[in-house]
Amino acid sequence: MSESKRILICAGGTGGHMFPAEALARDLISRGYHVTLATDVRGKKYEPFADGVPVHVLSSGSLKSGILSKITTLFSLAIGIVQAKALIAKVKPSVVVGFGGYPSFPAVYAAQKAKIPTIIHEQNAVLGKANKMLARKADRIALSWPKVTGIEESDAVRAVVVGNPVRQNIVALYNEPYPAIEPDGPLRIFVMGGSQGASVFSDILPKTFDQLSKDHKARLEIVQQCREEDIDIVREAYGLAGVKAELSPFFKNVPEHLANCHLFIGRSGAGQVAEITTAGRPAIFVPYPWHADQQQKHNADTVSDNGGAWVMTQDGFTVEALLTRIETFLQNPETLFRAAESSRECGKPDASRKLGNLVTALASGWDKEALKPYDLTQGRED
Repeated sequence: MSESKRILICAGGTGGHMFPAEALARDLISRGYHVTLATDVRGKKYEPFADGVPVHVLSSGSLKSGILSKITTLFSLAIGIVQAKALIAKVKPSVVVGFGGYPSFPAVYAAQKAKIPTIIHEQNAVLGKANKMLARKADRIALSWPKVTGIEESDAVRAVVVGNPVRQNIVALYNEPYPAIEPDGPLRIFVMGGSQGASVFSDILPKTFDQLSKDHKARLEIVQQCREEDIDIVREAYGLAGVKAELSPFFKNVPEHLANCHLFIGRSGAGQVAEITTAGRPAIFVPYPWHADQQQKHNADTVSDNGGAWVMTQDGFTVEALLTRIETFLQNPETLFRAAESSRECGKPDASRKLGNLVTALASGWDKEALKPYDLTQGRED
């Protein structure tokens, strides 16, 4: 096989990284590329990955507070870089694509040292720490949002907005109409708290729905992700409230639930926001509050500013505040209908293809502008 047809993708082993990586892998395979994946130990649970793509585990870590933690992480990353060099020598990729997070760092860094073209993809509206370190020598910086904070002006010339790739069965929802809400018909709400769930939803939602009138309770159909330790308590709370609810720690059929729901409530991680907007569903986003850079808040605000979502801080996510919104939706379903279309306007169902085009142009030697010197006339608004 021609070396120009070999691509190495690296991604952290969480759904937020693995699903976009898988979407790109499928696009590249359809173009005749041989794709290899590098990930961390968590990524093994996603095997088989994208039609049998070979999966290699590299050592990695994230920089946490504390001297010992930092030393341990740097040692792990150093091992990962040695492993990545060996993998690159074996695979001989023409392009290495990193999806951010520290697990993607060793392979992209090793590729840059070996003068192999690299693309980094940033899912959030804030450039992540690993991507920030890799951006200066990346041939292309693929962005999910038009405005991303943290990119140096000298790197902006190599940035391209492609969107965040999502699974094909989510893409299929883009052209599907928003489900009708009949005056006395069900209002279906889908709740997810990120990869680990979130107890705040288990606490607030049953209490909120219990405050509704009997007629409004009868209309609700809830599908909610709960932590394993919360699920029995939440099930009992919904039972006492008289609200129909399906609860699970993990949903494999997310596309089906998105297709059926009228409203999404949950966190605003990059992958989750990309799927919600591609499906064209209105959302109440409660951003994860403990990120130093508030990346989830920035993601949610981008959709909210376009009218496709409502953002509630975790401190402001109270029974009283949520109750007002839910009653408004039940009484005025047009509010959700309009927000659904605004949400869809933020979706980028062709993100996989656009990112695949970037890879193809770089692998084929067509992207002559990829590492052009910084031009002070570019990347400015003034």
